[in-house]
Amino acid sequence: MKLTLGFSPCPNDTFLFDALVHGKIDTEGLEFSVVLGDVEELNQRAFAGELDITKLSYHAYAYALKDYVLLDAGSALGRNCGPLLIARETLSATDVEAGTIAIPGKYTTANFLLSLAYPGAKQKEAVLFSEIERLVATGEKTTGLIIHESRFTYAERGLVKIRDLGEFWETETGLPIPLGGIVIKRNIDLALQQKVNRVLARSVRFARQFPEQTLDYVRPHAQEMDEKVMMQHINLYVNDFTEDLGVGGRAAVRRLFSLAKEVGVMGNFKEELFMLS
Repeated sequence: MKLTLGFSPCPNDTFLFDALVHGKIDTEGLEFSVVLGDVEELNQRAFAGELDITKLSYHAYAYALKDYVLLDAGSALGRNCGPLLIARETLSATDVEAGTIAIPGKYTTANFLLSLAYPGAKQKEAVLFSEIERLVATGEKTTGLIIHESRFTYAERGLVKIRDLGEFWETETGLPIPLGGIVIKRNIDLALQQKVNRVLARSVRFARQFPEQTLDYVRPHAQEMDEKVMMQHINLYVNDFTEDLGVGGRAAVRRLFSLAKEVGVMGNFKEELFMLS
């Protein structure tokens, strides 16, 4: 059986999906037709129900519950890995809320965290995540909310960190930050959903055990990214939670959704629907 599969070209995603896509592990008879896209593009594809399986932001997942269920494997979730708010100079909270902010997408978890930390910030513009540093450096935006490898490169442009929103989340909750997860169509047979989860967990284990065997797939999609930055990116976002959310990961996701519901910045979340049985 062939299933459509969406994920980003970012190193952490190509790293964990490589073995699954290229048959380096037992896929239990499954084949995958890959669709690569930026995080917000994948969020929008999920809202449209276009893909059988897809990566999406946890923020976006609350709006896609009717069509998708979350897998235990494949999540980007951890500590000290959250989005950073950056600027050309140190700014007060008042300055941040009064200024313009480049964000990597309306439905990204990064934007949700920004809404919690700076509830008065209203002048946001969603742009491609790789453009955010440039927009801040040129003064086109007062601040920028960066994700992925940008957290390793912003200082090279002379930019400064205003706030680490991952640290903000961890201080507020004591839990790891859930950034993105892998979901599968809800109308797919449960046994097939569980098979996909097993295969994905197997792919993550293979990548972590034999990282050098993933590089031929990771490098071309990383484009001109420095290899040191590429590996930092992978090591930051691929961890034990990626193989299996476990009790701690599930608790963090539940807390994210319950808090979001309290402050009214997520859709109608029903906890009994969100996790694969």
